[in-house]
Amino acid sequence: MQNTALSPASLNFIDMIAESSFMAKVVLVLLVGSSIFCWAIILSKLKTLSNCVHQNNKFLDTFWKSKNLEEIIAKTEKFNKSPVAIVFKNGVRELQRITAAEVVLTSAEKLENINRTLMRTSTAEVAQLENYLGWLGTTASAAPFVGLFGTVWGILESFRSIGASGAANLAVVGPSISEALITTAVGIAVAIPAVVAFNHFSGQIRKIAVEMECFSQDFINIIQRSGNLSGKRD
Repeated sequence: MQNTALSPASLNFIDMIAESSFMAKVVLVLLVGSSIFCWAIILSKLKTLSNCVHQNNKFLDTFWKSKNLEEIIAKTEKFNKSPVAIVFKNGVRELQRITAAEVVLTSAEKLENINRTLMRTSTAEVAQLENYLGWLGTTASAAPFVGLFGTVWGILESFRSIGASGAANLAVVGPSISEALITTAVGIAVAIPAVVAFNHFSGQIRKIAVEMECFSQDFINIIQRSGNLSGKRD
């Protein structure tokens, strides 16, 4: 920590950062960089998940109002950001593939193949939605401790300066301790939006995963009721 003490009149945020130790500045740079990256993820996820929810609702409304799979397939191209629509399209492709295949399969085997395709697609869609979500969780957990490390380091530097100068009154110690505490404050400020966003996005992704799972079961039931797996709805 630098020996220059700040007067109470000059004790503002900018001055405290300027007078903080090199290690504190490194910690602040790391925290600010993490915060910028987190906000980029947050804004991107807000847009992505909003599109997913909107297009899922539109697709499901179209699906249940249509009379056959061919009609739905013709309308699904505009739902390219809907995870449920993607699950549907992959399920239909598998249905068409096994229906046209020369290998003879029982109805149960065909349904099992389609079900595996639906599950695999759902898992892939969830994994894609969870991209970079771990960074929010890591930042939410680690940022306060990184900030605390900067504070502890700054306080140690302050005590070393006090020992060297021999002065230990509040006027000397106060500004130095305030400078050191900035990193903890910044760490908490970085962690709060990260943890809120992580929990919010995790909840939204779980809902989308449940929608895909429920739709997959409905899709299997529709195919099973068709009897001959021809792809026609009753």
